[in-house]
Amino acid sequence: MTSRITWDEASARRYERQLLGAPAPAGTPVAAVVSTLLATHAQVLSAAELSVGLRLDGATRQDVRAALWDDRSLVKTYGPRGTIHLLAAAELPFWSAALTAVPSGAGAPPGVRMTPGQEEQVVAAIGDALDGRQLTIDELSEEVVARTGPWAGDLVMEAFQGKWPRWRQVMHRTGQSGALCFAPNRGRKAAYTRPPHFDPLPADEALATLVRHYLHAYGPATPQHFAKWAAAPRGWAAGLFTTLASSGGIEEVDFEGAPAWVVAGDTDFPTEAVRGVRLLPYFDAYAIAAQPRERMFPGAAYERALAGGQAGNFPVLLVDGVVAGVWHQRRQGKRTTVTVEPLGRLTKGQERELERELREQVERVGEVLEATPELVVGKVTAGPHA
Repeated sequence: MTSRITWDEASARRYERQLLGAPAPAGTPVAAVVSTLLATHAQVLSAAELSVGLRLDGATRQDVRAALWDDRSLVKTYGPRGTIHLLAAAELPFWSAALTAVPSGAGAPPGVRMTPGQEEQVVAAIGDALDGRQLTIDELSEEVVARTGPWAGDLVMEAFQGKWPRWRQVMHRTGQSGALCFAPNRGRKAAYTRPPHFDPLPADEALATLVRHYLHAYGPATPQHFAKWAAAPRGWAAGLFTTLASSGGIEEVDFEGAPAWVVAGDTDFPTEAVRGVRLLPYFDAYAIAAQPRERMFPGAAYERALAGGQAGNFPVLLVDGVVAGVWHQRRQGKRTTVTVEPLGRLTKGQERELERELREQVERVGEVLEATPELVVGKVTAGPHA
């Protein structure tokens, strides 16, 4: 008999599994928290530090940095959708094999793109150049051109202020393959190194592992939801789910009257709805992955807290598990001002209750970021993050 899952049940389980109902106990490895989220978006590293820190009792940004740069239990690299994420280093064997097995789009236009053979040369050159070394992008570019040929350095890629060399079009694929990750910045310049060597899983096993992890964290979900999260073709994702369902790895459920999938046997859901207030930073995994988006961003939140339907560009206020506002912080020295803009009308009693809970959340934000916080409830004037 097909299990029937409501939005409130799904939301409550995701909230719990995302460590939003209660943080992981002090002493839990930072990498274990990142693994629970599946991956932590790190285009803005301070936002990644906050995503993790808010879910680990007593943690600060220094704990995340120690896991990333000292014991290297985390890696900062190109993850899902080709964007920069924190990943658990121990999970690179499945991440690498799965991400490189996801079909890519059309790629660069003619005259810019490389042949498959050239791409392989560049990936190998980057891995060799970074093995045991830390290089800035300019130093890495010199190494790649020297190891492949002048064609790799042709300035043909449109960039923010000029043009980038041809080889950079496969930089995200190099990270996904395990040949590159970020090193600590050298001054204001980004630096790169190679993660510890590992043996990737077979592609089929890795994809099955990724889907199971995804559904455990964010299910019930459809192949279309997974395709959006992974930046994969919808038809390919549908075929993948069909294969996994036929082998018994995942099972279909009724989610709000429509078919969706969970890990096989993973059909226990909380009976109590989510209650409480949380502040989530830019690109937080919960706000990006929880679907359907119309339920996660109800009413005015869909226009105010999304950027053209894209989640993550605004830090969000969660009330009872769904987006109910946006917020922004402005740091000056050791102080940070956190401005929260609730959406929708509130009674005076609701305003007082919300402000009380927000003060607790803002205090925790300050602890994680090692700053003295000040709460302001009012209009957020900052635009979406690019």
